[in-house]
Amino acid sequence: MSVFTVVKKRMGRAAANVGAAAVLAGALGFGVPAPSAHADCPDVEVVFARGTSEPPGVGGIGSGFVDALRGDIGGRTLTVYPVNYQASSDFGNPDFPATFIDGIRDASSHIESMAANCPKTREVLGGFSQGAAVAGFVTSSSVPKNVPAASVPAPMPPDVANHIAAVTLFGTPSDEFLEHFGAPAIAIGPLYQGKTIRLCAPGDPICGGGNDGAAHASYIANGMAGQAATFAAGHL
Repeated sequence: MSVFTVVKKRMGRAAANVGAAAVLAGALGFGVPAPSAHADCPDVEVVFARGTSEPPGVGGIGSGFVDALRGDIGGRTLTVYPVNYQASSDFGNPDFPATFIDGIRDASSHIESMAANCPKTREVLGGFSQGAAVAGFVTSSSVPKNVPAASVPAPMPPDVANHIAAVTLFGTPSDEFLEHFGAPAIAIGPLYQGKTIRLCAPGDPICGGGNDGAAHASYIANGMAGQAATFAAGHL
């Protein structure tokens, strides 16, 4: 007997049992409760974009932030959505901008989907390094100047901002850094500015113009991941 046949038979028996329960409940005068459309929705979701060259997932800084946030929100449920993009380090490759835009598109489409399907879930958007730039552009209210509108996702609808409790950015590339690679400056949208925290470690050459490369990886050790978690929890 094939696995498909076994699964099909088990599904049939399960359906029959559910049907029998419904008939019995009806006979006894009780209604069978309809499944909730939001039964699997968490109280809080972190949408996090990892840094350059980190393996798929939320990366080291993202993991430290999520762990700290879990400790700050008590018994509320929390799930994590790692932004799906390459996080490529090949900045000179003509295809690099497309991989970066993939991250903006994936994060914004996921958040919009959650806003529609899990309206009570509070979203926390975040990112580290290149991922912080991705998250920052996700909040933008307009397409940057000199960027063809057809090449990037449209800004999220304004009402989506109501579902995002906080935006936490670690080591966000500075305007000077972005300009060096021909990228536009990051403009946090007006609806997100009051709930956004941008953390830059002293000496970090990516966000602050320092010359301490190790500082760019210090956001857990220096306590800033915990600082961002406290900030996000306070906005939930």
